[in-house]
Amino acid sequence: MVDVELPNHEIVPVVASYRYIAQQAKVVPQPAKQAEIHEAYARLVARLALRALDEAFSATPAAFVETVILNGRVNTTDRATGQTVRACVVSVVAERKDFAELVLDEPRLDPQQCLHRLGATVSKHPHDLEPVTPVVEADLSRYRITTDTAVVATLDSRPDLLQMNPYDFERLVRELFEAMGYETWRTQGSRDDGVDAVATLTDPTGSTIFAIQAKRSKNVVPVNTVRAMSGVMHDKDAGYGIVVTTSWFGKDSYDFAHRNGRLRLIDGRNLKALLAEHLNIDALIGLPKVPPGWQAGDLV
Repeated sequence: MVDVELPNHEIVPVVASYRYIAQQAKVVPQPAKQAEIHEAYARLVARLALRALDEAFSATPAAFVETVILNGRVNTTDRATGQTVRACVVSVVAERKDFAELVLDEPRLDPQQCLHRLGATVSKHPHDLEPVTPVVEADLSRYRITTDTAVVATLDSRPDLLQMNPYDFERLVRELFEAMGYETWRTQGSRDDGVDAVATLTDPTGSTIFAIQAKRSKNVVPVNTVRAMSGVMHDKDAGYGIVVTTSWFGKDSYDFAHRNGRLRLIDGRNLKALLAEHLNIDALIGLPKVPPGWQAGDLV
């Protein structure tokens, strides 16, 4: 799912043409009709929506992304209240196979008809910022967000991840994701919540929500833990789920994550490498035995 920031109608020129008056030796602008301005803005909204969909599909592997949900929004000021509003003027669910049938560089292509063919919900009066209801809405209020404190500065030169208390380990994972370019929040603890942190990653096409669970463990992560994250993602309306652990995952977990397509698993040795790359932390993992497929050097 991507959110696209669209320009407001003021981007459309209000001058349709210029006329030279020889007697006065001056050029006089000819204003465009309001209906023409409104139509030009509606076409612009449709073109930008199609371009964003095209870029989203082009930037993602077909094997992993079959559907793109796009919400196009306009930031402006409500003249009646003076408050800033963010109106959704176009919302669409596009399947890759359907979008691939469009010939976007055909000069005679009508962008508004294209959106209609894709089943988009489009504002009838986008110039007036008449909003539509998004097909899917990313709602951070589904997460109970709390404040956080840094933990990296308190770590020794070679910390043992298994010796950290669970709260410090969770904070370390959040600081790792922040160093990787995400914006993170700590979620309020709950026995059945299944989420330790929320992260969002923003790029030119919009923001994606990630639900993160940090498992400080010396044993293999049960496949039920990975399966449960899939349900958490649905409940929290997250685009992706990430399970991070100090230990390892079994084949069943990797198979399930592969079938799901939106689950990412980070085991201890990959976590160790990421900490070294992004936080310059040379961590130890004091596991009692070397996990299957690992080397002894992966722990130290």
